[in-house]
Amino acid sequence: MDSDADQQREPADRPVKLWTGGERPYDPEDLVMATGADPTPERVEKARKLIEKEGPTVIERYLP
Repeated sequence: MDSDADQQREPADRPVKLWTGGERPYDPEDLVMATGADPTPERVEKARKLIEKEGPTVIERYLP
C-alpha cells in the first residue's frame, strides 16, 4: 500500500508554480479569447476598457 507521501507527489513534468493569469501581462485579445469569443475589433476594444477599469486580474474571472 502506498504511503500518503507517495500519493501526494507531483509528476516531474508538472510546473512547480502555476499562474492564474492576472500576475502576468496579457493583451485584450487574450481576454476576449478567454471568454470563448473570437477577437473582433469591437470585443477587443471592450476588453481593453474592461482591463483599464478593473485591472489586470479581470482575466481570472474567465480562467479555470
